[in-house]
Amino acid sequence: MKLLTKPLKDQLIRNGFQQEPVRGTSDEIDFKPVVKFFTPDAGATWLLTEILPDNQELAFGLCDLGVGFPELGMVSLTELQSLRGNLGLPVERDRNFKASKTLMDYAREAWLAGRIVA
Repeated sequence: MKLLTKPLKDQLIRNGFQQEPVRGTSDEIDFKPVVKFFTPDAGATWLLTEILPDNQELAFGLCDLGVGFPELGMVSLTELQSLRGNLGLPVERDRNFKASKTLMDYAREAWLAGRIVA
């Protein structure tokens, strides 16, 4: 399965362009995640909100590698494509995921639970 469809990638890029002028300021936009990726055999999850306009290889979101410490940060889309879990299964996109809250809401819940709850 292709990780990102064109409509999802386009939305992530649009969000990145909107965020770029306010990144690092008090005016940063708290988007709802656009896409959820997960490893079916390793417990890792990513909720992504945007792709950097000047480096469309990097996405921003909430990353949980399954070790109890979810964090906000950048992730390489190429690395996600090549990543394999314990049984050799690739990262998948949750086709049924529909964000019900903003990324920071998911992050606060994840920090309390020690994992992404989505």
